[in-house]
Amino acid sequence: MSGYRVGLGLDAHRFGGDPPLKLGGVVVDNVRGVAATSDGDVAAHALADALLGAAGLGDLGEHFPPEDPQWLGADSMVILQDVVRMVQSAGWQVVNADLTIVAQEVRIAPHRNAIAQALVEVLGAEVSVKATTTDGMGFIGRAEGLAVLAVAVVTI
Repeated sequence: MSGYRVGLGLDAHRFGGDPPLKLGGVVVDNVRGVAATSDGDVAAHALADALLGAAGLGDLGEHFPPEDPQWLGADSMVILQDVVRMVQSAGWQVVNADLTIVAQEVRIAPHRNAIAQALVEVLGAEVSVKATTTDGMGFIGRAEGLAVLAVAVVTI
């Protein structure tokens, strides 16, 4: 174990759960929610998976299995905090993270800085947040759900 490692995380959820919709712990929509075991924060989930992958610690489902009732309605930012502690306990330090939120109708721009800041507070490292649409294609384009792609860099 030496140098830097990179991890990639992806999470997607369909709309349909109880509002509000949170990304990085920030409420971005008070009308929609997502169908999920936890609070369904796809930004926190994708980032947690990226961090676990970078540190070689498996994936989110391995550590927080959706069939375990203790995760029902869980705060995804608390889960992300737990993941950061796991990464650090394994000897890694988070260098930075980059997220792309893919959503058709949910407007991210007004919340981008707040999402990034909330994630910086948990990671203790720089986080960039971007957003895009699918130009009407697929389940995201039909506004049936949203997804987040995250990349995280760690160092020993």
